[in-house]
Amino acid sequence: MPRLRQPPPTRLMAWTAFWIFILDQATKWFVVHWLDLRTRLEIDVLPPLVNFRMAWNRGVNFGLLADIDMRWVLVALAIAISGFVVVWILREGGGRLVHAAAGLLIGGALGNVVDRVLYGAVADFLNMSCCGIENPYAFNVADIAVFAGAAGLVLFAGRGKKKPQRPKPAKTG
Repeated sequence: MPRLRQPPPTRLMAWTAFWIFILDQATKWFVVHWLDLRTRLEIDVLPPLVNFRMAWNRGVNFGLLADIDMRWVLVALAIAISGFVVVWILREGGGRLVHAAAGLLIGGALGNVVDRVLYGAVADFLNMSCCGIENPYAFNVADIAVFAGAAGLVLFAGRGKKKPQRPKPAKTG
């Protein structure tokens, strides 16, 4: 029985980044524009666990430094970090979990870059509260992906020092 050929891990990184980027932008468009959260400001989905709360984050995490115009600095920083991660992973290699984690981080970072370029701020809308504790913060799919990707890189990168897989030349003769 022939074995199914799995794509190289580098392709996994690219596809993961692509789909996270698409998912992030699609959910933002759906919630912010189609559900019109930008003018409604609040939509209870499954209260109190999941709610949509519009928040335009002009700063870094949790709105820190939002009073300082850092839009283009944060865009450049996200692009630089994404580029660094790509080069690092291409040089160091790693298993599928490392490449998937890198893709999560890159796709999420680029999703938030698009927001900063288009709107001047990141569109955050997911709000989760529980057990009588009111969470004042909102986040988005890109934020989840960046966090999960960074955690995955910390946990899985450098284990086994596996070099990047290169395509093997076809045998002739």
